Amino acid sequence: MSEATWLSIRSADLSAAIDPLGAQLSVLRDADGRDLLWDGDPAVWNGRAPILFPIVGMLAGGQYRLGERHYEMGRHGFARRSQFAVVSHTRTTAVFRLTQNPDTLKAYPFDFELEVRFALDGPRLAITSEVHNSGGVALPASLGYHPALRWPLPGSQPRAAHFIEFEQDEPEPLRQLDDNGLLKRERIPTPVSNRRLALADELFMHDALIFDHVRSRSVTYGAATGTRIEVSFPGVPYLGVWTKPGAGFICIEPWAGITDEAGYDGDIYGRAGSFIVPPGGRHSVAMSIEVLRSL
Repeated sequence: MSEATWLSIRSADLSAAIDPLGAQLSVLRDADGRDLLWDGDPAVWNGRAPILFPIVGMLAGGQYRLGERHYEMGRHGFARRSQFAVVSHTRTTAVFRLTQNPDTLKAYPFDFELEVRFALDGPRLAITSEVHNSGGVALPASLGYHPALRWPLPGSQPRAAHFIEFEQDEPEPLRQLDDNGLLKRERIPTPVSNRRLALADELFMHDALIFDHVRSRSVTYGAATGTRIEVSFPGVPYLGVWTKPGAGFICIEPWAGITDEAGYDGDIYGRAGSFIVPPGGRHSVAMSIEVLRSL
């Protein structure tokens, strides 16, 4: 989509632009006009901050089972490639909606509404995604966020000085992905020490680090001095951290859902991390990005 179609919102401290294609946050700038978000360079990775729905990650064998039928769906679902309708737009807010259509029903035979709301308040951008089950059967779904923040951040120290600091200690071993994007059964020792994950390309040689027993509800990202960002994810059970080694971004990804384990052959209702929305019900998944004062 052309940048001319993006919707802009603004506060005294931040400005943002959202692409209705995927309801994707595509620009986030501080009060000095410095870009905090990756620019989607297709030579490296063309994403910026996609919405992952109705699955997070990969399906084993590229398909899931529903009753006696199997349905194919690509990595992270279809929302990120779907055109959302604009529900409302003010100076500080923008709301987008995706509903079932003939294309989604081929891969996901459920009636739904996915509404994504962006709201700026001073130095904080809040994003809330609400899944409404508009059908007559229980709705299985996952939803994840995938924002790519600049690494290094503008106005901060060099790339090698950046780290992610967790709200709490994170002693549990982590999960990684196999060559098919599925969860390995074995775990690796946590690289978090004294609540800090020192960022280095070597951590991501095998794709994302997956915190499937994350204790923290927020992390801060940056270096010891300069620009810092807090990412909050209340009520979200998983956290992924990812980059392409050598790239100029780090993704801090709150997930309400997770990729399949290799060999999973159960029904979609049994997928790990999925939530079930009853007919007429709603389920919200929220996160926020806040620029902290420079130290």
